[in-house]
Amino acid sequence: MRSTIVVGAGIWGSSLALRLAETGWRVTLIEQYAPGHVRQASGGETRLLRCSHGADDWYARLAWQARDGWRRLGERVGEDLFLETGILWFAGTDHAWETASAQVLKNLDIPFELLEPSDAGRFFPDFRPDGLAFVLREPHAGVLRARRATQVTARLAQDAGVTLIRAEAIPHPEGGVVADGELLRADRVVWACGAWLPGMFDLPVTVTRQDTLHFDVPRAWASAPAFCEYGSSVYGHGDLDGMGLKATSDVEGDPYDPRTGSRQVLPGSESASRDYLARRFPSLAAAPVLFSQVCQYGVTPDAEWIIAEVRDGEWVIGGDSGHGFKHGPALAAYLADVLDGSVEPEPRFGLGERHPARGLRTSGLSGLAGSG
Repeated sequence: MRSTIVVGAGIWGSSLALRLAETGWRVTLIEQYAPGHVRQASGGETRLLRCSHGADDWYARLAWQARDGWRRLGERVGEDLFLETGILWFAGTDHAWETASAQVLKNLDIPFELLEPSDAGRFFPDFRPDGLAFVLREPHAGVLRARRATQVTARLAQDAGVTLIRAEAIPHPEGGVVADGELLRADRVVWACGAWLPGMFDLPVTVTRQDTLHFDVPRAWASAPAFCEYGSSVYGHGDLDGMGLKATSDVEGDPYDPRTGSRQVLPGSESASRDYLARRFPSLAAAPVLFSQVCQYGVTPDAEWIIAEVRDGEWVIGGDSGHGFKHGPALAAYLADVLDGSVEPEPRFGLGERHPARGLRTSGLSGLAGSG
């Protein structure tokens, strides 16, 4: 039986561990805290599942596959891990990032519709369409209960025979994993350590601080869809599970240490969210903050992921750049094929030169705005 050590029980590591165990691998999953802990990017309460990725079709196709994976996973455990709320993209110009996204969705037969800005008001209790050229709606997109999904996936992995070890792990100079002083080896080692990854390997990844805010809103907002305004780098969703309406910036934050960084959101982050609410959902401009959380992204220069063999039999996967969570189930299947040698990872995921671009994220103001 082939063996694998997966380091990191975020959604990528846990999903991969589950997939490998269910396809005949002996898997050890190492996590220094606990699956779904709040220091993980995967420990955020919610993440969006959307297929729009500008002009790129690889991630759009994988997201559509992942949607089915999340639905099957939810049915398997009897929980709604994915809520099909739909998502509305607010486009500021006729030939925008959303225009390219719509063309890709059309090419892939992924359902969507284009709305007049005023028509989008029927989806929200309060909406101001000022300055918008059109609205792109993905009816089958939605919101993932991210932290819960991570916990559930890790539990299913253990049920499938994965051995979970609570330990701090570092690479051994001659290969393998040192976990709390003990050297462990396997046929394959996968480092899926998220924000800790660039501290272990020389990788083109910057860890940034990302503040998220949820606002106390009237009950009518519980049925509101997710929304994103790429040109303003803002995204959010309606009131989910009583946590309030999420409205937060996706502009890249300051460099951040996930181990020692403060977990208190910055006053400027709240101000930015309120400014957006005042512009797009004015009745919520003074809504009190109900819940807030500091997350972190591992961001690559071009927002592409890293899937690369750094030593014989040892792989790093990371640099999810804030848009990787939603792909978990489908990405795990792809990674399993990479590990058993049946497919080669796409060159875009390698460790070669990368050119700054941000079109894969929801953040048109980050880096070189609109370059993707």
